[in-house]
Amino acid sequence: MLSQTVVVAAKPVFDAAKLSITWEVVDNNYQNKQMALTAITITNNNQSAFPAAGWKIYFNSSRNFLPNAPSGTATIKPINGDLYSITPTNKFITIKPGESARIEYVCESPVVNFTDAIEGPYLVWDAEPTKGYLPADFVVKPFSPKYDGLITPAILYNQNKTILDIPAKQLQKIIPTPLNYTENSGNFTISNTLNIISDPSFEKEKAYFITGIEKLLGSKITSTASGKKIIFKKIGGLGPEAYRLFITPEAMTISASTPAGLFYGIQSFKTAISGDYWEKPQASIAVPCLDVTDEPRFPYRAVMLDVARNFQSKQQVLKLINLMAVYKLNTLHLHLTDDEGWRLEIQSLPELTAIGSKRAHTLDSKAFLPASHGSGPEFSNAAGTGFYTKADYIEILKYATERHITVLPEIETPGHARASIKAMDARYNRLLAVGDKIGASRYLLRDLNDQSEYRSVQYWNDNVIDVSLPSTYTYVETVVNELATMYKEAGAPLPAIHFGGDEVPAHVWEKSPAFATLKLSHPEIKSTNDLWYYFYGRVNDILKKRNIKLAGWEEMALRKTTLDGHPAYVVNPQFLNDNLQVDVWNNVLGDGQEDLAYKLANGGYKVVLTCVTNLYFDMANYKSFDEPGYYWGAYLGIDKFFSFIPYDYFKNADVDKNGRPINRSLFIGKQRLTDYGKDNIVGLQGALWGETVKTPERMDYMIFPKLIGLAERAWAKDPSWTTERDTAKARQLYNQDWSKFLNILGKRELPRLAYYNGGYSFRIPKPGVILQDGKYISNIQFPGMIIRYTTDGTEPTATSKIYKEPVSANGGLVKFRAFDAQGRGGNTADGEPNEKSGV
Repeated sequence: MLSQTVVVAAKPVFDAAKLSITWEVVDNNYQNKQMALTAITITNNNQSAFPAAGWKIYFNSSRNFLPNAPSGTATIKPINGDLYSITPTNKFITIKPGESARIEYVCESPVVNFTDAIEGPYLVWDAEPTKGYLPADFVVKPFSPKYDGLITPAILYNQNKTILDIPAKQLQKIIPTPLNYTENSGNFTISNTLNIISDPSFEKEKAYFITGIEKLLGSKITSTASGKKIIFKKIGGLGPEAYRLFITPEAMTISASTPAGLFYGIQSFKTAISGDYWEKPQASIAVPCLDVTDEPRFPYRAVMLDVARNFQSKQQVLKLINLMAVYKLNTLHLHLTDDEGWRLEIQSLPELTAIGSKRAHTLDSKAFLPASHGSGPEFSNAAGTGFYTKADYIEILKYATERHITVLPEIETPGHARASIKAMDARYNRLLAVGDKIGASRYLLRDLNDQSEYRSVQYWNDNVIDVSLPSTYTYVETVVNELATMYKEAGAPLPAIHFGGDEVPAHVWEKSPAFATLKLSHPEIKSTNDLWYYFYGRVNDILKKRNIKLAGWEEMALRKTTLDGHPAYVVNPQFLNDNLQVDVWNNVLGDGQEDLAYKLANGGYKVVLTCVTNLYFDMANYKSFDEPGYYWGAYLGIDKFFSFIPYDYFKNADVDKNGRPINRSLFIGKQRLTDYGKDNIVGLQGALWGETVKTPERMDYMIFPKLIGLAERAWAKDPSWTTERDTAKARQLYNQDWSKFLNILGKRELPRLAYYNGGYSFRIPKPGVILQDGKYISNIQFPGMIIRYTTDGTEPTATSKIYKEPVSANGGLVKFRAFDAQGRGGNTADGEPNEKSGV
């Protein structure tokens, strides 16, 4: 018998770094359907030809594609999650040096913004399938869409023109708005000689205050009896976060019952200092005389930061905590684990970070996770690969605790858990290889013989923990123990652990032998739906033993049932007596769950409003190609945060998730919030999901200054326009408050944030522009922000002409751009000749 020899093609002698790849939109209404014809163009910058076969290009995308390229030159195949491959067909021809080839392919949805482009394409040779190569560059070509709802500079102008320009002297000096605020004549002037008198219980807050003032002054504080008085006074009778701030020309006094209250008084003092003082140290600082009594509306004021999808450094997390403290937010919800990453060192389970914190090119996920969200083929991508060591996390905890911020860790279960599943698979294989079968199975998170088939919302087919396995609970208990130890070492509170619970797809566990075995000993488990309550009941028991509360997403508080033969959800009575806290995000207008948060609050659950219509930082500001972010739930500018009415968010709902005016009949039959339900709304949370956030600068852009709008609604009492029944009057009152808020941002807060704590890369809005009487008129959302322009079609820079009056349209292409105090520019608005006033 003759042996057969398998011939493997040799890797081509070709430098992949000599390739350039571009992506573009060809037709956004392909074949008159809601589909986009898009294209990648491969350009060969090498001296040798790029072969017609023997390779694949991998890329990431959150969208679906038709498998065959219209040109017939390639096929597109989904791999897992957001990873796809492009394989050339026999119609693809060799690309000669200096030439290009174009592959057109069809996306099953139109393109809205540049976030819809493919991400992180890289080349893999068939002869070397475990190694990926980045091209020299990847460029997303500009696109000028014509879709409905496009926000143009003319539309922005007409939105901005209703904003009043209020003199800086007339603006409230503290944000978020205090409960009672009086500004008196005169100033309190601080220099480096002070007489600081403090209650002993406020020593940490005193040290925090001194450190901040010394940075502003550029010199050390000298305590002298003759210096201006700073008094930190402890008094009874105030709430746990309440304070009184009283400033006269002679002294500043902050009174509080608790260190937290005193700390928030210091933050109000800090925001009362003009932004001008933050640019560089000055010998003295003048603070207006104020009389303020204040306390928060909600006890829970949170930001959810997803560092699993794309990692953010410890320094960036500390930077967020710093500004959260300034605006009196008190909870950082850290989304530490997901399908695409595990970001916290658990020393007894080292594979969680050894495998789960790394992304590069792989198709088996045995040694690390695959490229996701454009992280590419190498570990060097900082967004894809990274984790917090135990020491890092303890430092984060200490930093947050000093600023009266609780860090709520989220460990996603049972869905969104691919990183942990693959990590425990690696542990299993390692121990099995040395003969330790019992040890190998101890933390296994999937039944190796499970034949269930499913696909998650994010297209994963292997991302759900098997909750029928005893080893799942050993894993949960181990992670909980290590978390508790870290918090104890940091001296930080751990009132709750968030265990996720969202988006578990249909058909999981159905063919799991472990599920079949569990049913035999648990007759109350009739179907896989019942596993949900079994799992979280056991997790809750683990936490109860340690005096830790269970927190989760809304699904944790729901029970699956049927209504007229169709799947339905009702309030789950299981955890009502356990003080379970649920974050409710789903109120997408038109999708049927607009009242879910109110149903759960009326039903007795403690609810944190994390509404996608108003509180998601990662949603695009508006519909325009140059605005980053997702838009599946809403288009969400800072106005959505500011206009949010926690107890009646139906009232200000005006457009659907596509930006179109809503039919208010969709609220008919929806539950309104009862007085009992109001007591169960414990707070608000802004959420930044990380799929589109790959750099610290993009994180800042998506969060700030929206975070200030979140803080305003979470801390300040209900404004009058929220309860005014006369629609016209409510609109008038709203516009007055809206103008004040935008003026405070433009003239006080953003000038400070340009320099504070090293400066924040907050979003600078695109100017509004109209053509009127042969001239361009421009305005900006934040009064006080500088607009610059050019008339030769070049991008305006920090040295371009300052816009002060209408600009003639009788010349070249006019461009307008806004800049912050440090000269950092936002998106550019073109003065198009066909734009008309009032469009």
